[in-house]
Amino acid sequence: MNHVTAWRDEWVIRGRRIAGSPRVTVVAGTLLGLLAVVESAAEFVRSHGSIPRMAADASVTGGGDDGVVGVQFALVIGLLCLCTALPLAFLRPVTAGIAVSAASVWSLTVFQTVTLAGFGAQLIAQYRLGRNGRQLLAVALGLPYLLLALEGPVDPDFRVRAVLLAALAPVAALAGLARRARKQALENTATREAIVGTLLENTARGERARIARELHDVVAHHISMVAVQAETARLATTGMPAEGAKRLLGIGDTARAALTEMRRLLGVLRDDTTQSATGTADRRPQPGLRQLNELLDEARDASRTPARLIVRGYPRELDPGVELAAYRIVQESLTNARRHAGGAAVDVELNYTDSALRLRIRDNGPGMSPAVPAGGQGLLGMRERAAAVGGEVRTGSAVSGGFVVEALFPATTEESL
Repeated sequence: MNHVTAWRDEWVIRGRRIAGSPRVTVVAGTLLGLLAVVESAAEFVRSHGSIPRMAADASVTGGGDDGVVGVQFALVIGLLCLCTALPLAFLRPVTAGIAVSAASVWSLTVFQTVTLAGFGAQLIAQYRLGRNGRQLLAVALGLPYLLLALEGPVDPDFRVRAVLLAALAPVAALAGLARRARKQALENTATREAIVGTLLENTARGERARIARELHDVVAHHISMVAVQAETARLATTGMPAEGAKRLLGIGDTARAALTEMRRLLGVLRDDTTQSATGTADRRPQPGLRQLNELLDEARDASRTPARLIVRGYPRELDPGVELAAYRIVQESLTNARRHAGGAAVDVELNYTDSALRLRIRDNGPGMSPAVPAGGQGLLGMRERAAAVGGEVRTGSAVSGGFVVEALFPATTEESL
């Protein structure tokens, strides 16, 4: 019973090997094997006559043993020729390469010839070895042909086939190796592109999440103020009609409900949702234009380059969302200048007008590099920040050299909301 099970498992494994082999290789190996047998039979008939005729002649002349030997000899040659190609269809590249090479070398050594089908099968076997990264084995299997070409018989047909195999076998292996290298290069390129795309997507997603968190903090401040002022007005106003007090109470309740819903919807974007359990959440207020001096000091310490803050007009406190967006744009611009224009001086200009805040960040570096895409994630984040508060951003090379970022924001004060 164990023998039956082992025999069955062996044939299952062979079937899986055949099924896992490329269909083209299976068909090519089978056809080349049949062609090799046909070619050897044709050559044998041309040289010795047909097998039935040999048997008949041997029986007439009394040489029956010679006829049997001739038939056996023809079968051995046919089997050997079959082995020079058929392993391609049923064996893996390494095993098939060894089997085909051994049969071809034996055919050349013993019979001083190899069929054209076997010749083609040898080149296919070498190509498969190179494509599977077995170049050392391919070189080792090609050495016997070189020795036969140098030290073999002087028969012209033998020399031609031995020299061709010695010359073309390494070429076929190199072709397979080149195909393997090209495939690996394409796979590596596709992998790098996928990684870069994922990194850019994660960067953009993180930037949008941070913008959403910061806007949430700003809007939450205003909604909280609405709730507090409504409650204060209801309690502090004497003689207020009951209907008015009820409406102020409804305003406060609505503001608190809106604040709760907003926190619930944007809670997944907050970094401190996972930090609240440990109590390490950062509860500092969002930065604004008053913190620009500290930001420039940090930039000077980090890059050891000059950075100036130039203020024009009458400075005043703007809407927290506008100040936060302007601060983040300056922060991103300083980071880009330090990264792409190391050592370049940076000027940050704030121009306050009655209706707008004009922001301009310029460095005296080499300008936009061709290797850096114009639509980078940092610049995209700047535009999204500005658009979120009703502003706009323009970037590009400055006329006098360097890179410039210009932003325009509506000068909406917190009291006017």
